[in-house]
Parts: sequence; C-alpha cells; structure tokens
Amino acid sequence: MRYPLRLSPVFKDYLWGGERLKTEYHKQTDQSPLAESWELSCHPDGTSRVLNGPLQGYTLSEVVAQHPTYVAADFSPADEFPLLIKLIDAKDRLSIQVHPDDEYARRVEHAAGKTEMWYIVDCDPGATLIYGFKQPLTKQELRERIETNTLMDVVNEVPVHKGDVFFIKATTLHAIGKGILIAEIQQNSNVTYRVYDYGRKGADGKPRPLHIEKAVEVVNRQPTPLPADPHPVTRREGAEETLLQACRYFTVRHVRTGENSAGSAGVSAFSVGVESFQHLLFLDGQGTLDWGEEALPLQKGDSLFLPAGLGNYRVRGQTEFLLTTL
Repeated sequence: MRYPLRLSPVFKDYLWGGERLKTEYHKQTDQSPLAESWELSCHPDGTSRVLNGPLQGYTLSEVVAQHPTYVAADFSPADEFPLLIKLIDAKDRLSIQVHPDDEYARRVEHAAGKTEMWYIVDCDPGATLIYGFKQPLTKQELRERIETNTLMDVVNEVPVHKGDVFFIKATTLHAIGKGILIAEIQQNSNVTYRVYDYGRKGADGKPRPLHIEKAVEVVNRQPTPLPADPHPVTRREGAEETLLQACRYFTVRHVRTGENSAGSAGVSAFSVGVESFQHLLFLDGQGTLDWGEEALPLQKGDSLFLPAGLGNYRVRGQTEFLLTTL
C-alpha cells in the first residue's frame, strides 16, 4: 500500500557545523555540532528511516528494496537509489572541494559522480561561497596555488542571499561559506576531493587529508558562469511554484502555499505519477498534508517521501517547501 512516508534523517557532526538545525528545524539529536541532516538517503553512510504507518521502523533502503516501483515505474531493485537530499548548517566555512563526474567516479571510485544544487535557505549578512575560478588555470598553476597557499586569490567568491540557487555541476570547484544554511539536492554519492582546508585540524589534532592529485585531474579549470536566468514561476489557486533546477538527475521546485483568493488559509492540490517519487522538504510554516482520509501535520524541517503512483494529495495551510522529483 502506497502512502506518504514521514522520514527521520541521518545526522553528521562535522567540525564546521552549528546548532540551527536543532533549534530552528526540530532535529532531535545529541550530536554537537550538527552540520548536516540527511533528509532523504539510501546511502551506505546513512539511510533515512520511516516514522509512520505500516512501514514504520524500516529504513528507506529496505522499503525501496521491497517496493522498487515506489521510486519509479521503471526502477529495478538492482538500481542504485538516485538522490541524496540534505540540510547543511555551515557555522564555519567548509573546505574547498570538487566532485568527479560519473565516468571518472565509476572508473576510479566505483561510485556515482556528484552533481548537486544548492538552495540558500538562510544566511548571515555578507555571507559568501566559492563557485569556480576567476581565471583559467593550467594543472601546474593550480598545483602551485595549492602548495603556496594562494588558491584563494584565483577562486570566485560570490555573495549570497536567502533564496539564491546554485547549480554545482560535477567537476566545479566549490565551497559553502561561513554563516549559510543550505538545502542540497544531489546525486546519491559521497565522493569528495578536498582541495584546500585553510590549515584546519580534525578531531585527532592532525590536518585533514587533501586529495590534490585527484582533484587536479577532475576539476574544471575554466571560470564557471554564475547563474543568471530568472526561474520560471507558476501561480495557481493556493500556491506559487518556482522551477529552481531541471537536469538529467533531478528536478527541484520551490513551492509556497498560502492564502486563497478569499483570504482564508489556502488548499493546494498536487499529484504523484508513476514516473517518479516526490520528496517534500518543509522550510517554513505549518499545515497538513491531506491524502485520502489521512491528514499529516506539517512543520518546518519535516521530510516526506511520496511513493511514485501515490496519486492526488493536498497541502493545507501556509507552508514553504522544496519539491524534488527525478
């Protein structure tokens, strides 16, 4: 039986994290700092778990193995679950890094590559992130910049604002800056090559390892154009949808539900077809998700997996969420 699955996340306590996911997004964990909350995951490094209904207590990996058509009509139990979705609280800046594309990752790491999208949920005034290079570099020039601690002179540091969207295609140099809270939609991969880490030390007191040779091999050493195109907006009764990104791996929309034309709390109708599951990550507001006779309460930080073929559902109340599909 298909029904909306409420998911519990996987938590990561990386040294650069903060506490906002606990204080503002209702994440319950003793881990501190709380850097990442993996909201939709079937990854070996941590899988989401179902919190409600007949499948309560099962991991999402177990659910997908038993019910592959929950992912998509043509999904096979032999296929890898395609996506990983996170909330990331960067109290401090992350290392400068790059992810390989599918070809290199399959050949060298026996894993998928990693293309991802960032939605800036919130940020401190003046916050920045790193997005590619300011100028073309040869492999030798890049190595020398890393070895002489002058890499920051050639990276493209970009101011960010709440609601900004960045598409981080595999092979793009990048880093989340200090004071940024991000929703990340990515391929189901954890392959990361750390290029530069500001001389920081890990919990063991030693400098965190770099992966310079692999990074130099895969990184795009040409400047990366900044996002410029306006995002298409669709308005209908009770909801406003903004298409944030559509690529071969995922499609992401920002949805805002609110008041209807009569001024009362809006009700927005949606549907899940057989071609893809939907994942809803609630960023603000509160309401309910109505499906059949059920009404699931919704609040900031909630994560729902809606199986492919679920059919019609409604979101009632004033909410803001990311809707992700294949």
